[in-house]
Amino acid sequence: MGTCNRITTPFLANDISVLKAGDELLLSGIIYTARDAAHKRMTEALHRNETLPFDLKGTVIFYAGPSPARPGEPVGSIGPTTSYRMDPYTPLLLERGVKGMIGKGDRSPDVVRSMIRHGAVYLGATGGIAALLARTIVASRVLAYSDLGPEALRELEVRDMPLVVLIDSSGNSIYKIGPEKFGGKA
Repeated sequence: MGTCNRITTPFLANDISVLKAGDELLLSGIIYTARDAAHKRMTEALHRNETLPFDLKGTVIFYAGPSPARPGEPVGSIGPTTSYRMDPYTPLLLERGVKGMIGKGDRSPDVVRSMIRHGAVYLGATGGIAALLARTIVASRVLAYSDLGPEALRELEVRDMPLVVLIDSSGNSIYKIGPEKFGGKA
């Protein structure tokens, strides 16, 4: 459907503008994991004008909570969670500088509009390959919310994580393009 790109974090406007829905990419650099509870805490902190434990500008957030690591490994299996649960929190995070999200499933119209407004992309990690995705993680450390266990806010260093652009910064979505192209229903 698209091309394959190698891209590193933090994301710059030039990195994002070339990515099109359906493109495959290999992502390297620093990303952050956060699921529903961590998103809620981050947005509450931002509403209170508190500083987050990492700079949001140019960041990528992976909607995941890794399983416990085996000795000598940075994480256990790690796979994407359904992204719509983060939709209530996403526009504020995009406004504050997040440029990429990794998850699975379609996003709300509000999130897509915010992605277009702030120049962000939504990337997909294939569900069911959590053990393989874990092999792309070089390092991991908990930054905040350790009481959330595997859903704590975590910093990951990744190398060549295979992803697909699900929704690009122009709002083009494989959830719409695919069915139109192949005659299915969204």
